[in-house]
Amino acid sequence: MLLNRLICKSREIYFKLESQVLFCFFGTPFPQGFSFNPICETALNHNSILPSPENVLQNAFLFAVPKSRRSVEKKRNRKFGFPQYHWKLLVPKRNILMCDTCGSDYEAGHLCGYCYNQVKLETEEMQKAIQDELKLNPVDKEVTVVYEGEATGKPEHFWKDKRVVEMKKPRPAWFSKNLLQKSTADNSENKNLKPTDLA
Repeated sequence: MLLNRLICKSREIYFKLESQVLFCFFGTPFPQGFSFNPICETALNHNSILPSPENVLQNAFLFAVPKSRRSVEKKRNRKFGFPQYHWKLLVPKRNILMCDTCGSDYEAGHLCGYCYNQVKLETEEMQKAIQDELKLNPVDKEVTVVYEGEATGKPEHFWKDKRVVEMKKPRPAWFSKNLLQKSTADNSENKNLKPTDLA
């Protein structure tokens, strides 16, 4: 019992000594725990104007906040999309067809990508050959593109008033001769039109 009192007294003396040393070096210590801070008279006498709510709102940031909660239907539409407008889920395509010419796959209602690329490359080669042949001269006559070996066997009146551009390679197998014919025919009495030079 006596030993406990001695330990408590020594502990009190130690804490008091520690607080005095801290006060000498660092000034008033921070209040410990839930202790109250004394109010100075100078603070009471000082007439401080409290800010009004209008002044507080002038310097404040107003952030957009939702006014109402999103429904489950709206959440699902934002997540998955609309079936009739924009559906975000992956849906397998059922309109894939196989090209009869090259065997590549293409979407129904569209051109085959491989065949279109072949035609595009051939058209670019024809355009380059025409530019190399005609250069910057004005085109005053009809331009006819002829592949290798096709110029022979034609009558002379066929080449009359035409500028011939010869491609230095044979005609591709898919390139039919009637593709170079005019799509509009001259006015004639004969109503039966048949294409000529079919492959």
